[in-house]
Amino acid sequence: MSDSRLESYLARCRARVEVALNDFLPPESVQPEQLHAAMRYAALGNGKRVRPVLVYAAGEALSAPEKSLDAPACAVELIHTYSLVHDDLPAMDNDDLRRGRKTCHREFDEATAILAGDALQSLAFKILAGNKSLSADAETRVCMIESLAIATGSRGMAGGQALDMAAVGREINLTELENMHIHKTGALIRASVKLGTLQATDADSDHIRGLDHYSKCIGLAFQVVDDILDIEGDTETLGKTRGKDQANNKPTYPSLMGLEASHRMAARLRQEALDSISALDSRADPLRWLAGYILERSR
Repeated sequence: MSDSRLESYLARCRARVEVALNDFLPPESVQPEQLHAAMRYAALGNGKRVRPVLVYAAGEALSAPEKSLDAPACAVELIHTYSLVHDDLPAMDNDDLRRGRKTCHREFDEATAILAGDALQSLAFKILAGNKSLSADAETRVCMIESLAIATGSRGMAGGQALDMAAVGREINLTELENMHIHKTGALIRASVKLGTLQATDADSDHIRGLDHYSKCIGLAFQVVDDILDIEGDTETLGKTRGKDQANNKPTYPSLMGLEASHRMAARLRQEALDSISALDSRADPLRWLAGYILERSR
């Protein structure tokens, strides 16, 4: 893999999802103006867009039409953005910086940020339910909505956040930490890959299982690297406050197993992810590049 091929692919997917998000989000000129402005502020701009890129890469690996992937790519990014808006609130992580600028509740106010997160979440499901660019029948749409709902709720991201908050200030073991992150971070990454595969027709069941295992591995690797970057990164590059987890006495992989072992774990998960899609042809190369990107990223 060359860095230029990866960067070109990321740029193409990010540009595509940015245009689609801009179209899906209500304009600021429509009432209620401040709520719509907050939604657009949170969703548009300098995000990594890892989850929508995974939707495109997984779908393309199984020959799904690119246009049919815009709606699910936007849906998972809106869910992710809603979670960031709420996670940054004083009642949660109490952060002032996100994606290199003020968090939504600092730019607007807490009440507007809560409502913006709520509205972003509902918009994600509206897109999956009714967008005409989806080449999916009603049964497939229901499956996509169900998959995203599970990844978002108490059995997924919200449940993981609850476990995270309950773990602050107390000692937990590696099994508990992994379970927390499988829900908090991994569930939505897994759903991103699944939504991409659901747009492919006549896909091989072994390939789908391989992609699902790939998503589990990179979902956990993503969080391990996040924990490492909280120690080794810098605030300007990260776009969020460095050292926040340590300051809040949160359990992380480096705090439980050390930095060197955390690096080894991330590398092992990357290799396991690559092995799980070894049967796929060159159309899956972006997924292989993304496994490396997740491990080597600086923010």
